[in-house]
Amino acid sequence: MTAVRLKVFITGASSGIGLALAEEYVKRGAVLGLVARRADSLEAFAARHPQSVISIYPADVRDADALADAARRFIAEHGPADIVIANAGMSRGALTGHGDLDTFRTVMDVNYFGMAATFEPFVASMTAARRGTLVGIASVAGVRGLPGGGAYSASKAAVAKYLEALRVEMRPLGVAVVTIAPGYVRSEMTAHNPYRMPFLMDADRFAAKAADAIARKVRYATFPWQMRVAGMLMHALPRWLYDALAERAPRKPRAGE
Repeated sequence: MTAVRLKVFITGASSGIGLALAEEYVKRGAVLGLVARRADSLEAFAARHPQSVISIYPADVRDADALADAARRFIAEHGPADIVIANAGMSRGALTGHGDLDTFRTVMDVNYFGMAATFEPFVASMTAARRGTLVGIASVAGVRGLPGGGAYSASKAAVAKYLEALRVEMRPLGVAVVTIAPGYVRSEMTAHNPYRMPFLMDADRFAAKAADAIARKVRYATFPWQMRVAGMLMHALPRWLYDALAERAPRKPRAGE
């Protein structure tokens, strides 16, 4: 009897966590649909795995029409997705009063709107079948507002609340919603952070743990586990103490710095 292959759709698949997740699901024998702006990176990935079933869709997650087209093509070719992972994200330092409004908007559009636009075209087929899993990549950075990283923290806080609402909405319809909140993961996004990153985790190890959590349909998971504890402690700090500690913390550079 032939084993049923998972059908997995991943955004932001050309680097970092997205690429690591794609590699992990190749190991697990999944049929993949991969979205990223960099077509050459997607093509190179597919070329490295000629025995795997991989469809690539160069697109920007801010373009809802392009995402809808990619979803239609994936479903037409492979059938309804089992797992949709909205991973595409960006992190940039930004300060209010310093002309960074474009950064604030771009970060929110990619991290938050891009996630909703990724899920939108898959919901009908999943709810019709009463099965499937929607996965959003949040962040421990969304627990508190990080000075200098207000755009990123706000976008990831929005993502966490959106996923929580979506989980409750989808539950009666048979569709699971999983929130994965990474701590520091070794990637292009973290490579130039000019500060210490406690419990830094390799992307491949993160991806394996995340895929296991997705398979179990956990509601919320943080990796590495130490950052789950750190996030709980951060959340519990009284505002006066958080303010005093955060004021002295190093900040992510703004664009061009």
